[in-house]
Amino acid sequence: MNNATANGSGPLDNVRIIEMGQLLAGPFASQILGDFGAEIIKVEPPGEGDPMRQWGREKPYGKSLWWPVIARNKKSITLNLRTEAGQETLRELVRHADVVIENFRAGRLEKWNLGYDVLSEINPRLILTRVTGYGQTGPYSARAGFGSIGEAMGGLRYITGSPDGMPSRVGVSIGDQLAGTMGAIGTLVALHARERTGRGQVVDSAIFEAVLSYMESMIPEYQIAGYIRERTGAILPNVAPSNVYPTADDQMVLIAANQDAVFRRLTDAMDRPELAEDPRYATHSARGQSQQELDDLIAEWTRTMSSDVVLELMETHAVPAGRIYRAPEMLEDPHFAARESIVRLQHRDFGEFPLQNVAPKLSDTPGQVRWLGPELGEHNQEILGDLLGLDDERITAATSE
Repeated sequence: MNNATANGSGPLDNVRIIEMGQLLAGPFASQILGDFGAEIIKVEPPGEGDPMRQWGREKPYGKSLWWPVIARNKKSITLNLRTEAGQETLRELVRHADVVIENFRAGRLEKWNLGYDVLSEINPRLILTRVTGYGQTGPYSARAGFGSIGEAMGGLRYITGSPDGMPSRVGVSIGDQLAGTMGAIGTLVALHARERTGRGQVVDSAIFEAVLSYMESMIPEYQIAGYIRERTGAILPNVAPSNVYPTADDQMVLIAANQDAVFRRLTDAMDRPELAEDPRYATHSARGQSQQELDDLIAEWTRTMSSDVVLELMETHAVPAGRIYRAPEMLEDPHFAARESIVRLQHRDFGEFPLQNVAPKLSDTPGQVRWLGPELGEHNQEILGDLLGLDDERITAATSE
């Protein structure tokens, strides 16, 4: 792997990655790898940069609160890839890279004379990770595809929401992030394979396929059993009890006691041990058939107590349970604090900036959030001048709008 290292260290600190993507799917793949030390050189168009610099609902000082998160641990350079000067500079940069990650529409790199045939000729060890809506092949490959479309095509949207309403969405851009995660995994696999073969390859991560990979047994359920999953709201059909239950203090507690032994412990906590012997509830299958009446019975019980009392009883009887968390609860929770699940860095405009820490945790070579999202073109001199040795005239030509 490349000997260049990013500021700081980590298990991937000998890997240099050029990120040519924008918005979320490709950049999320880079975020994961950058968290573990890879040097991420983000290539942005001059002027406005990545649209993510403007995204997000809340914008103190007119600036995005999302950008410092998705662009953490990255260096920003500007290149106009629509010009020959910008394309030639990118090709020079590829000589020094291990990986290129991009999420343009399929065929865009080829139009810029930056396809894998060209880039691998320059650097045979290069890995090109491509994250798109539909993948690089097939009749839909040239279509524009956002994460929401991939969620719909991959099956997630249809089964999400209330059974008496239209399909809903998860409250985050889950399709993009799943495809980015698959792209990061594929990149790591390709880096490992390169150690054996000495050659790079293309990693093709499609959003719809990333979503599809999480759809459990949906396909054989239909093909073999003729069953189509429908929207079921807060429950999974035939998995009971596992639901959100109300409490006397108007809180919500999620209790998951669908395993036989756990259900028996729940009935002991309820002081209703006979329920575990009742044929309607004694087995996993029976509870699935009696799901609604069982949920009603548990809800009637939880309504008589505060959420604190319910949770204390669940902990005493080793029944999985918890509150429904929002950001305030996360910031106040001692378990989050003990595991440093949220890390705080200083931001040039916002001051103390809390954000989710690196996951997963490694015992010997952990990842780290080393810095927040950079200013546009902040590292032009470091990368284009110092690394590539370009003079001011060539830098200007490559970065001009």
